[in-house]
Amino acid sequence: MDIIKALQQELNIGREQVEAAVKLIDEGNTIPFIARYRKEQTGALNDEVLRNLDERLRYLRNLEEKKEQVLSTIREQGKLTPELERQILEAATLVAVEDLYRPYRPKRRTRATIAQEKGLEPLADLISLQMTNEPLEKAAQAYVSEEKGVASAGEAIAGAGDILAERISDEAKYRTYIRNITMEEGTIQSAAKDEKAESVYEMYYNYEEPIKRAAGHRILALNRGEKEKVLTVKIAAPEADLIRYLEKQVIVRDNPYTSPVLKAVVDDSYKRLIAPAIEREIRSQLTETAEDGAIKVFGKNLHQLLMQPPITGKVVLGWDPAFRTGCKLAVVDETGKVLDTVVIYPTAPQNKVTEAKAILKKMISQYNISLISVGNGTASRESEQVIVELLKEIPGKVQYIIVNEAGASVYSASKLATEEFPNFDVGQRSAASIARRLQDPLAELVKIDPKSIGVGQYQHDMNQKHLGEALQGVVEDCVNKVGVDLNTASAPLLEYVSGISKALAKNIVAYREEHGAFQSRNQLLKVAKLGPKAYEQCAGFMRIQGGSNPLDGTSVHPESYEAAGKLLKKLGYEPEEIGAAGLKDIGKKIRDYKSLAQELEIGEITLRDIVNELEKPARDPRDEMPKPILRTDVLEMKDLTPGMILKGTVRNVIDFGAFVDIGVHQDGLVHISQMANRHIKHPMEVVSVGDIVEVKVLNVDVAKKRIALTMKL
Repeated sequence: MDIIKALQQELNIGREQVEAAVKLIDEGNTIPFIARYRKEQTGALNDEVLRNLDERLRYLRNLEEKKEQVLSTIREQGKLTPELERQILEAATLVAVEDLYRPYRPKRRTRATIAQEKGLEPLADLISLQMTNEPLEKAAQAYVSEEKGVASAGEAIAGAGDILAERISDEAKYRTYIRNITMEEGTIQSAAKDEKAESVYEMYYNYEEPIKRAAGHRILALNRGEKEKVLTVKIAAPEADLIRYLEKQVIVRDNPYTSPVLKAVVDDSYKRLIAPAIEREIRSQLTETAEDGAIKVFGKNLHQLLMQPPITGKVVLGWDPAFRTGCKLAVVDETGKVLDTVVIYPTAPQNKVTEAKAILKKMISQYNISLISVGNGTASRESEQVIVELLKEIPGKVQYIIVNEAGASVYSASKLATEEFPNFDVGQRSAASIARRLQDPLAELVKIDPKSIGVGQYQHDMNQKHLGEALQGVVEDCVNKVGVDLNTASAPLLEYVSGISKALAKNIVAYREEHGAFQSRNQLLKVAKLGPKAYEQCAGFMRIQGGSNPLDGTSVHPESYEAAGKLLKKLGYEPEEIGAAGLKDIGKKIRDYKSLAQELEIGEITLRDIVNELEKPARDPRDEMPKPILRTDVLEMKDLTPGMILKGTVRNVIDFGAFVDIGVHQDGLVHISQMANRHIKHPMEVVSVGDIVEVKVLNVDVAKKRIALTMKL
């Protein structure tokens, strides 16, 4: 197989682009580095395309390796024909290779192998060829043997039938046809093990849907219901048609002695061997496709969440709400440093509201707090009521926001949190995290396992290795898009930088603590075990503000410093003029990028990137994202009425809709059918996590805590 050609066709990009990307990946370059600093070679392929290419490259290389193993095994058996070799070499999937390999794979002991041991293969051949002109019982009599354990002619015929049934099952052409027809015309069905029992799976108690139309989230729901022993799930195929197809393939002529036996053999082969195997394969394929879709949605949601704009320049009060154990508070200054922590008890059972308000008023005044970040967990609504009352009683302008606290408890109990806050308990750590994830969501959320952040669906039911790898890639892309401040970044943040491992991240922090702030990117080469390759991969994503070289504060890579210096000199600028504001008019001074790039001995794309960066040094792509909604008043579910129009923040996007925070304790659901006045295949065509949307209330079910919303205004 020409892997480069296959990738070119799959990804719909140029052959030269694929060849360049594969070469760069094989040389050990990271995806963020290739996407940002090797645009000339790849034709500016973005990180999403590069990750798809990397994943498919690994799959296709595994496929070629599998083909070699299979060909070698069959060749050793002396059974490799030119036609079979051609079929294996042309196979486009691992499933197709497995189908072709099946007849030659070493088998465990089956009914067919037992029959072969009894010497019944010649009888099976006789039946298969349909050449006999006498009753089979007569021909089978020759195979009756007490020594071999064949007691009668009937037993001999049954054993020969087992051999034929397995041969039919092993035929790649038959399996491919049956699999395709089952996928195209079959249905997936489920039923309740106990119809009287109430559960979240009630819609699947008597469910049937064509396989080709089964949505990923329903497949994952069925799998979970089956795993929890609430549902039975099966694949229903057009059995009669498929058995008729097999009969036509197997019974080549009408023979009164062999045809009835072959019909029974076909029936047995399909029902006992082929159908159960095809069902397992299809269920596995449906699950894999559903998981891939769910992982993609989770990844996009996570990307949007991590790229939420930071709220800078504010002292924030982090509020971890609770009932019995009290609400934990942490005051965090503009740089993320924790100034104070306290526990208050305004919620049940203590209900010390007056005392709590007094403490809050004192803290707000003492630390000049302008924003309160409240976790959305247990006692969040009750805490919100207290905050709203408090804001009406104080003179200054203080706002609050409900923050998704998913993963805060995981972080607060982690080894990392213990190292960061050795003198705090888990509640204090959680409150600090809730405040910081508002100040800089990316820097704080990278400390948490991405799977615990809670912006996906069925994440605990899928391949955890695949999910983990995909989400790690998303976090890596986000961190490198934003860049990190080399002198303030934590080790957990640094380890997502291109080329930096967990050990190197710790070494960078240790070097910083021992030698003080980095003055130049070149100093990274003095960090233990950080060699030239790691430096090449990471340097462009590390920022140093106020260092010895102004270019160190930009995303211009050190390999382009010489070209950048020549550019500045040619256009009449000094490097010191770059500053935080940038050189806003530099682009206007360039009339011909192509000739200037040639003069500077760099690519035109690289030149444009350098100019863009000099115009706006270290620009933060998060600034373009919608800002979170800050509140000063509270809504309750009982306040909502159908027709009410509100602004809300998209908290999670799933296959069938999106959950929107409209300022009440319960997020509302905008079903996919209520998202646009046109047909859409997936909610992500319309919304992303963090979007600010205008919605109308359709209905409210207070008892079930359900709010139905529409975006069709």
